[in-house]
Amino acid sequence: MEDAASVFEDSEKTFIELSNSQRLQIINALKTSSMNLTLIAKHLGITMQEAHRNFNRLMEAGIVSKDSSGSYSLTTFGNTIMTQIPSINFLSKNKNYFSDHYFADLPMKFVQRIGSLDNSEYIQGFVAVMEEIKEMYRYSEEYIYGMIPQVPLDLMEVAAKIVKERKIKFNYILPKNAAVPKKGKDFLNEINFPELLKNGLVERKMIEEVKVSVVLNEKKALVMFPNIKGETDMNGAFSNSFHKENNGLFHEWCLDYFRYNWLNSKPFDNTKLREV
Repeated sequence: MEDAASVFEDSEKTFIELSNSQRLQIINALKTSSMNLTLIAKHLGITMQEAHRNFNRLMEAGIVSKDSSGSYSLTTFGNTIMTQIPSINFLSKNKNYFSDHYFADLPMKFVQRIGSLDNSEYIQGFVAVMEEIKEMYRYSEEYIYGMIPQVPLDLMEVAAKIVKERKIKFNYILPKNAAVPKKGKDFLNEINFPELLKNGLVERKMIEEVKVSVVLNEKKALVMFPNIKGETDMNGAFSNSFHKENNGLFHEWCLDYFRYNWLNSKPFDNTKLREV
């Protein structure tokens, strides 16, 4: 039987090789195409000696291989390791945030894909988050999906207007005992909300509780995590950026998470809502 130390021996060696910014840059540069020593040194702005030394270490670790023409490329092991780096990067950049926030009951399959949120932008402040959601609503052309712990009246008004005018799909999930504004009922009557439900433009479901929240349309998405009290912190959110390469992965993560909860939610029950 292996002792506790030997279980992590191979992982320790791998982490040692990854604990160098130049080697990480080399791995990142090789994820799209192979390169020779001269090209990688020029690409990273390092000396040939530095590049050679780091390549030797990466080859010894089994992360990089060299062909007969002198070009270096990632091995299967190296490629797979590369897919894990965004998760470490996202958590490392946001370690202060996650010192008082957590993943709550987020299924492990989504935790394992948390690197999809790397390169996201952090929106700070309740007002800024609400404005981001409203903007998302306004630019929606196909659908709006949302799972949040409460329904501010101004969000309700913007969403309803867009759905009625553009005839786009609006699916939302609320937790039992969700806080809804008293004026919300009057507003829903004004816009003939039952007709939107009847026509299928609006669909809604209910879940026991919402801790990790998501809001998205066909292009943009944002996610909010709970604080250590287990309450969704709507004072800050991570949002995807159209200008960064993993925009699609971020959106896909949020969409998959919403669909997962939609499939596991129950029929909507108005009597469970709490007016405030």
